[in-house]
Amino acid sequence: MRLRPFLLTPLVIIGAALVLAVAPTPSTWVERLFSDGLYARLQPPLTRLSNVIPFAVFDALIIFVAIVLIVWFLAACHRPRTHFWRFLLRTGTLAAGLYLVFLVVWGLNYRREPLRRTLEFRQERVTPEALAELAGRAVTELNTIYPELPPSWPAWDDLRLRLGPSFERARLSIGPKWPVEPGDPKRSLLNVYFKLTAIEGMVDPIFLEVLVNQDVLAFERPFIVAHEWAHLAGRADESEASFLGWLTCMHGPAWARYSAWISLYGTIMAGLPGDTQRALAANLDSGPRRDLQALRERIIRQSMPLARRASGAAYDRFLKANRLREGVKSYDLVVTLLLGVEIPEVEKFKVQSAK
Repeated sequence: MRLRPFLLTPLVIIGAALVLAVAPTPSTWVERLFSDGLYARLQPPLTRLSNVIPFAVFDALIIFVAIVLIVWFLAACHRPRTHFWRFLLRTGTLAAGLYLVFLVVWGLNYRREPLRRTLEFRQERVTPEALAELAGRAVTELNTIYPELPPSWPAWDDLRLRLGPSFERARLSIGPKWPVEPGDPKRSLLNVYFKLTAIEGMVDPIFLEVLVNQDVLAFERPFIVAHEWAHLAGRADESEASFLGWLTCMHGPAWARYSAWISLYGTIMAGLPGDTQRALAANLDSGPRRDLQALRERIIRQSMPLARRASGAAYDRFLKANRLREGVKSYDLVVTLLLGVEIPEVEKFKVQSAK
């Protein structure tokens, strides 16, 4: 039995997507052939091109796909007996094709070697005592840095120039070995969605551009951008992106270090007993205390609990489907990396007070 020509290509695309979705892919192969191979050659020019375009290219893709689906659907409604199955086949083919592009451009980074294997990591360093010490360091750093903060924070458009060198130093410390092109933070049509779901930003996995929630507080911006740059560096795991983002900010000026510590403050404190949290929080000066309160109020004011839960559940399924077993819990595992990674570049920022 021969397949009709108009069926062959869609079935090949859908079949390829299904195979790649479930096929075993050794992380060492992905690391060598994709993350440090194809992706390393693709990311710099693609992000450089996206930076030149003044709008979010991902928005244009969303609009284009929406228009195509609407046209196909209307055609199916007009002639349902002949076009309904064609509509389903076309939609499945489009989804499979986009998934294949996602994997080839960025998505295979989810399957790479974890940082725990590529850096000097010791699990025995991850203890309640070490966590309490790290939390105390966060409080000390926030109190020490706050008086040094400038009267105005860098605008989104200034961050690539002012934080880019710090990202380069962090990259040289823990990888990747290839030069990463930082992305300009862009406003997107998704900004309303970001606000409702309390999402700070994302990397567009097709055109490798940085999309951010433009309505976050000024002191959140540096760490958000550093985190997204870490994704551009191929660190798909959220904890690893936060780790590289934290290290980027530690190499930066006072405002960048403050942004990292205050952004991770809640994550660090969450692993401590309630009485320990309260005792440490009591040591915060009024400035950092006000900023933390402003951060909580922003999330409550802008987002909707139902939207946050739905988005979190969807992203959890997405991460697990892309072979990150921890799902959204991977965000919190940045603390494990901060405690367990034993390299001088990280240790000096954990034990020295802000200058």
